[in-house]
Amino acid sequence: MEIVRGLTLFDDDLMSRVFDNNIEATELLLRIIFGRPIKVVKAKGQEEIRSFSVDGRTVRLDIMAVDSDGKKIDIEVQTGEKGSDIKRARYHSSLLDSGMLKKGQDFSEIRDSYVIFIYKRDKFQKGLPVYHLSRFVEETGKKVNDGSNIIYVNGTYSGNDDLGKLLADFKQPDASKINFKELADGVRYFKEEGGRVDMCEAVEKYAKSYAEKATLNAEVSLILNIMEKNDFSLNKALDFSGIEGKERSLITEEVKKRQKAIS
Repeated sequence: MEIVRGLTLFDDDLMSRVFDNNIEATELLLRIIFGRPIKVVKAKGQEEIRSFSVDGRTVRLDIMAVDSDGKKIDIEVQTGEKGSDIKRARYHSSLLDSGMLKKGQDFSEIRDSYVIFIYKRDKFQKGLPVYHLSRFVEETGKKVNDGSNIIYVNGTYSGNDDLGKLLADFKQPDASKINFKELADGVRYFKEEGGRVDMCEAVEKYAKSYAEKATLNAEVSLILNIMEKNDFSLNKALDFSGIEGKERSLITEEVKKRQKAIS
């Protein structure tokens, strides 16, 4: 409960739940970012999109929204540099586009798509509240409007306008101090009311996963150290450490990944 009380909308577990099927909150968010009213017909938290490639990478979107014109909007909350990588935004955009056309449809029928990263820091270090990434013809400087849009919101922005208030709300753990009712009601529900059990279970699951990952990393480092100091093969180091079963398989996989990365 102590962890849950400290969560904010910059924590994607809380954010995706607050906006899941919450049309009013999603319309508020998009209206402020776009600077115009948006009619939302779908808002889904933790929406999974699979690659059409057999071994392609699947992504799980924080919020997948669709407006009344069929435009698809992916909203991501990120606190770290790695999670806000521009190439990640590009990949998300490509997956949104890939499912828009059915067999026989003309390419002109593809709807616009938006990938919005609400980043806790200032991605481009220019002090602007919002950054719009667009395609240009290099030789002429003219913008090419192909309907693909990537937007980064500067989470450090603290202006006295709606965007500044929105970002303040994203950092506020106390529902009673949140400016916008649409957000306050959602945060209150998952922290103080009927959704609190679900939120606690999510935090517990995350903590368990984090602990298991930390343990695995420590064991992998230990095996690599044994291999280096004793000139052991991987299997011999695992035998020496008495590691068997599923744990052995997991460690073997991770050791090979690290060896491959180094080479």
